[in-house]
Amino acid sequence: MEYHQDRFEDASLLIFKNDEVVALLPANKVDNMVYSHQGLTYGGLVVSEKLKFHAILECFKEVLKYYSEKGFNSLQVKTLPAIYSKQPSDDMLYLMHILDAKLIRRDMLSVVNQSNPIKYSKDRKDGVKRAKKAHLIIKSDDDFDNFWNEILIPNLQKKHGVNPVHSLDEIKLLKKRFPKNIMQFNVYDQQKIIAGTTIFITEKVVHSQYISANETKNKTGSLDFLHDYLLKEVFTEKPYFDFGISNENNGFKVNSGLQYWKEGFGARAIVQDFYQLPIENYKRLDAVLI
Repeated sequence: MEYHQDRFEDASLLIFKNDEVVALLPANKVDNMVYSHQGLTYGGLVVSEKLKFHAILECFKEVLKYYSEKGFNSLQVKTLPAIYSKQPSDDMLYLMHILDAKLIRRDMLSVVNQSNPIKYSKDRKDGVKRAKKAHLIIKSDDDFDNFWNEILIPNLQKKHGVNPVHSLDEIKLLKKRFPKNIMQFNVYDQQKIIAGTTIFITEKVVHSQYISANETKNKTGSLDFLHDYLLKEVFTEKPYFDFGISNENNGFKVNSGLQYWKEGFGARAIVQDFYQLPIENYKRLDAVLI
């Protein structure tokens, strides 16, 4: 997280058992509120797979007690979608219930289950055919510069008036630090870049962090061609392919066109929840185990 540490006031915690770190909570603070780190897409309490429920409960109780003693009154928890965890890990969702946490936001990811794929829609199949007929070329060239400057930034500025969450320098720095976890795939018509996607790779999930194309995408089928290639040629061994959210307005709206496109590849819904809880409620955890 250090590449954007200047944007947040850190409030992260490490939880020890004797001299061993057994859990951590990436977090930042704003006034009297602690946030499951706002600079991370996914969050919550990160625990060793060795920990069982009673230990996770104790870890979270100590976290809340610590924040209470420091004068904080509320904590917002950003959960980790189940597909990203190596083991079943809904302990925190159960604790949210015990702590009377309020569900304040729910986003919907579009995910392809690679072990039981759903057939493509006719539109996606037709897009792939158009791209092949146009002799488009896909390269895993990690050319972030041209994708950012010629495709991604202009599109985001034109459609939403915003810039990518990661600047070009930041994504190149992250690629340097995590070379096996970040890849850039671009689509070319002759020598001209016309589309691309930035891929984040975890043990179980491949996630398209950025997806963008120029104005020819419907005519050429560039994005259909690209994601068909990723799903069927490159990442066949990964259990899940995550197209990310199509939500707007803090989860209350869904971009129907974007959702339709993702579902055309067989993607279906997985949710990510956001909770807010009174930190003083940590005392409730004393009475859970009997």
